[in-house]
Amino acid sequence: MWAVATLEEGSETLTFAEFAEAWLDHTRARVRPSTYRGYEGLMRCYGIPALGSIPLAALHPLHIQHVESRALDRVSAGTVLNLHLVLTQALNQAVRWGLIGANPAKGAQPPRPRRPEPVTVSKELARRVLKAAEGTPLALPVALALATGMRRGEILGLRWGDLDEGHTRAFVRRSLHATTDGLSFQEPKTRRSRRAVALPEFIRPYLASERADQVSRRARYGPRWQDSGLVVCARDGAPVYPDTVSTSFRALRRRAGLPAIRFHDLRHAHATLMLLQGVHPKVVSERLGHASVGITLDIYSHVLPSMQSEAVQAFDRLFA
Repeated sequence: MWAVATLEEGSETLTFAEFAEAWLDHTRARVRPSTYRGYEGLMRCYGIPALGSIPLAALHPLHIQHVESRALDRVSAGTVLNLHLVLTQALNQAVRWGLIGANPAKGAQPPRPRRPEPVTVSKELARRVLKAAEGTPLALPVALALATGMRRGEILGLRWGDLDEGHTRAFVRRSLHATTDGLSFQEPKTRRSRRAVALPEFIRPYLASERADQVSRRARYGPRWQDSGLVVCARDGAPVYPDTVSTSFRALRRRAGLPAIRFHDLRHAHATLMLLQGVHPKVVSERLGHASVGITLDIYSHVLPSMQSEAVQAFDRLFA
């Protein structure tokens, strides 16, 4: 391995490109495949071409700043910020390995992209979406997204065994992702993503209908039925590709003449409607699987002005 040979000779001649290859090799088995692909793409497209020939020990914050400034001419501020985070993480490892004394990426200032405001889905629009999805394979995924705020991959990874007996709670234990090797079930990234979500009454007829339909399809397909145990599955019981849900929803939206919303916006709709109904942000945060309530408040800050108004009215009623 390059690392052993280089460390025996001393790390002064080690280039950034050599280090980056070793870091990618080290990282591959430590992160999700989709995360690794993102790291590798950023490193090979921007990091290695620009910094590869520079000795690792000679790397300066200005080198990092120059790379990020040049990248900003070609890609979005969000992509450049992700590049900065990857370089920072990689060079932190270089410090841990004793190859450099300090992380030069920490001296660079990446752009701060403004988080786009979520698309607002009103109560009326949510009802129109549910109505449009009736009788289609999207009926249950749409209802689950609106009723629980679960992510697309979490909905597609949900098994019947993840529901309690009365279908009053769903336990998020995995997520379905598309990889270069096909579909992959992956555990939630964080402890808060692995959660129990209470199910409202209105979702239970959707679940009962899907359960009965799967029994019927199982009998029809016979040995060709794929017993995945998934709540949302293809006609033959197989897992559904996540992009299929998004593209099908886009087609449904156009046919129904609905505004330009994405399937992911149904998750935002759940959070927004809960907050407007006076549900505590901490509860909404737990349902969404956010790492902290601060993230929830930051994303849904556009809801706060109306909540402030309702709070004042409630206070006035208290002392009327």
